[in-house]
Amino acid sequence: MKNFGKMAGKALVFCVAMMLLCSFVYPLALTGVSQLTMREKANGNLIDKEGNPTADYEEAVGSALVGQEFTENYYFQGRPSSVNYNNYTEEELENGEYGGVSSGSYNYGNSNPELKKRIQEDLDAFLEEHPGLAAEDIPSDLLTASGSGLDPHITPKAAKIQIPYVAENAGLSEEEVTEIVEENTEHKVLGIFGEERVNVLKCNLAIANAMGILE
Repeated sequence: MKNFGKMAGKALVFCVAMMLLCSFVYPLALTGVSQLTMREKANGNLIDKEGNPTADYEEAVGSALVGQEFTENYYFQGRPSSVNYNNYTEEELENGEYGGVSSGSYNYGNSNPELKKRIQEDLDAFLEEHPGLAAEDIPSDLLTASGSGLDPHITPKAAKIQIPYVAENAGLSEEEVTEIVEENTEHKVLGIFGEERVNVLKCNLAIANAMGILE
C-alpha cells in the first residue's frame, strides 16, 4: 500500500504537470511567439477598405486569407465555392438551409453527373458574360472549387481574361485594371516555391477605391 501511494502520488503530479504544460504553457508560448513573429497572420490577416492590414475589427472588410462572393459585374470573380463562401440569403436562413460557418467541398468524383452539370452551368454563365471568349480560354480554377471552398486567390491567367470585362463595367482603362492585378499578385516564395496567385478581395477593393465607391 505504501508503494501504491507513492506511485499514485507521482501519477497525480505527472498528470497535473502535463495538464498545465499542454493546456496552458504550450498554447500561451505559441500565442506569444506568433504575436511577435507573425502578428498579422496570427490575427487572421484582416484588411481594411484600402487593402491595408488592420487589427481593428470595426475597420476590417475581410481577410486576405478567406475568399468572398462578388456578384457585381465590375468586380473580379473568384473560384466557385461549395459553401458559397458562407454567404446565405434571408430566405435560406428562414428555410433552415444555412448550415453555419463551414468550409469544405462536395468531393464529387470525375464521373459524377452533378459535377459535370455544375461545371457546365458555371461555364455557360461565364461565357454569357464574356462573349469574346471560348470555352477553351477559361482556366480551370474559374470552374473548380477549392478543397476549402474559401480560396481567396485565382491564377494570373484567370484574372487576365477578366480584365476587359471588369474595366468596361468599372469605367476604368484596361491599363489601370492590369496594374491593379499586378500590384495584388503574390509571387512564388523565393522564386521557386508555390505558384503565382492573385488576391481577388484586394483587387476588388482597389477597383472600388478607383471608382470612388468606398469613400
